Amino acid sequence: MIDVLNLAFPYFSLIFVGFACGKFKRIPESGLAWMNFFLLYVSLPALFFRILSRTPFEELNNVPFVAATTLTTAISFIVAAVIAWVLGRVGRREAVMAGLAGAYGNIGYMGPGLALATIGSQAAVPVALIFCFDNIYLFSIVPALVAITGRQRLPALQMLGSVARQIALHPLIAASYLGALAAALHLKAPVAVDNTLLFLQNAAAPVALFALGVTVALRPFERVPWEVPGLIANKLLLQPLLAFGMLTLFGPFDPVWIATALLMASLPPALNVFIIARQYETWVPQASATVLLGTFCSVVTLTTAMYLITTALGPR
Repeated sequence: MIDVLNLAFPYFSLIFVGFACGKFKRIPESGLAWMNFFLLYVSLPALFFRILSRTPFEELNNVPFVAATTLTTAISFIVAAVIAWVLGRVGRREAVMAGLAGAYGNIGYMGPGLALATIGSQAAVPVALIFCFDNIYLFSIVPALVAITGRQRLPALQMLGSVARQIALHPLIAASYLGALAAALHLKAPVAVDNTLLFLQNAAAPVALFALGVTVALRPFERVPWEVPGLIANKLLLQPLLAFGMLTLFGPFDPVWIATALLMASLPPALNVFIIARQYETWVPQASATVLLGTFCSVVTLTTAMYLITTALGPR
């Protein structure tokens, strides 16, 4: 239990530091612009590329496992979007962001560290698979749906071209497919380049957490939007149950792989939800509320999941 708290404490602490700075030093919100650019176009792509490029490509071929976990994410996305549309009465563009909030777990910042600490080194490959294909799915579907639900109505061919460009050039999905390509070709970055990517990768989590805290402080919500509790319940409770059902349907799988998938499905909404919402200037206050409250609620749900997983696996 103390190991879990030691892993979780820095994440909460940095959010509180950002919140305190936002409250006591009222710098205009425009001051976050370069920080958000750094996250979306520099630090997070470095994180995604480096993790995927260092995963042996031959280990990324478990099609049934990929189908089970990616379908879980897809169903969670649809359910979350419907929750926001029904409870929050939001528009289609906002529902896309809500779907992302209810389906995309913190698989980049929290996932690998918690999985390796809880399950062991055998969790590395299933973590990489989930990381890779969840990113490819979500960062394909979100730009596509944002383009389709945009305010400007374009001819069909022009619309398809716009969607294709947004998918291919999105910094996070580009980093994902370039990382997978590097793994397939067994390309290794020179030491100096790899150290630079590591430097940028390590900056992603603290910068994103700090920015989240500042944003919440500068744009506090007077009430929790109606859809937020439903989205949090969908992410923290329904998605792990869906994952178990899909793994049972597509299995059998190694118990370690099942445990890893269930732990990854139990993670709170990703900080990237807040970053993407800011990028599209859509559903930003609700995104920050969902990520912040979901992270707090996960102290109970995620700790419980970790306890059940370690109990089921036994001493390893």
